[in-house]
Amino acid sequence: MSSERSDERLEDIADAESIDDLEGIDDFDDLEEAVDDAIPEIDDGRYLYCIVRADEGAAFEATGVDGEPVSIVAADGIGAVVHETDGIYDSADLTQVRRWLVRHQTIVDEAAQEFGTPIPFQFDTILRGGDEGVREWLREESDTLDRALSGLAGHWEYRVEVAEIDPIDDDALIERDDRLGELADQIDDSGSGTSFLLEKKLEQRLTELRAARRESITADLQERLADAAREVHSLERSPTASLSDDIADEAEQRDGETLCRLTLLAHEDEEEAIGSILDDVAANDGFEVRFTGPWPPYTFAPELGGDESTDTQPHP
Repeated sequence: MSSERSDERLEDIADAESIDDLEGIDDFDDLEEAVDDAIPEIDDGRYLYCIVRADEGAAFEATGVDGEPVSIVAADGIGAVVHETDGIYDSADLTQVRRWLVRHQTIVDEAAQEFGTPIPFQFDTILRGGDEGVREWLREESDTLDRALSGLAGHWEYRVEVAEIDPIDDDALIERDDRLGELADQIDDSGSGTSFLLEKKLEQRLTELRAARRESITADLQERLADAAREVHSLERSPTASLSDDIADEAEQRDGETLCRLTLLAHEDEEEAIGSILDDVAANDGFEVRFTGPWPPYTFAPELGGDESTDTQPHP
């Protein structure tokens, strides 16, 4: 199937609103084949794991995603950890995808041990043009990469999650808040219609108070951590399925309510100070703190300008 024909077929699949719209595809195998055919092959591609400080001729050997041999391509003191590839990695087998993700992270970690803090890239970042194409791209981005490597040197990403194992119940909030107390009394003295409306107001007030409490706890913790970390950012309380979250969080089910999730960029020398701050938080009755890292700074990597040779952009 030609590249132009593949692109058209992929558009047909993407635009379909139901299976009946997939004209000419009789069963799942045909659908899977059509999707596979629509994914372009990449001539002389290089799968990119991370960027490190390295001179030309630097050696780095490892076994990467799907068993591919990993090497380093360098230009002007900056190296790209890569392996050869002729296409992107895609599978409906979630177990296979997870193996790829873990292997990707393992290579980034090994490069970090060898060369220091890297600029990590997300899974399936691919450059065209072989080793020389990689060198050309490194030279084009050299100013940005040099500044980023210098700024990130010795710094790592850390993740913090604070959960309340035994969240404060509604009755306790009602006792503490005058407006909630008034609403509760009015509900007791009202008929069914009025009572229904008042209960809605009470639920809304409870939701607002819980949100304000979480925001206050988060803001206080961010302020304290800012003394030890270079950057502190709040994350969604429910993690999303990105590589950095999947690897850095290894999300597990926990009891209670997540109050906040934070990501920090901090120098490795500040790890003990951060731990001490979090120990103070964990000392509060009912609070549980989860502190993970150090991780390569996925969240804090620079956004790099791409061109036609870049099939997947670096993680901003």
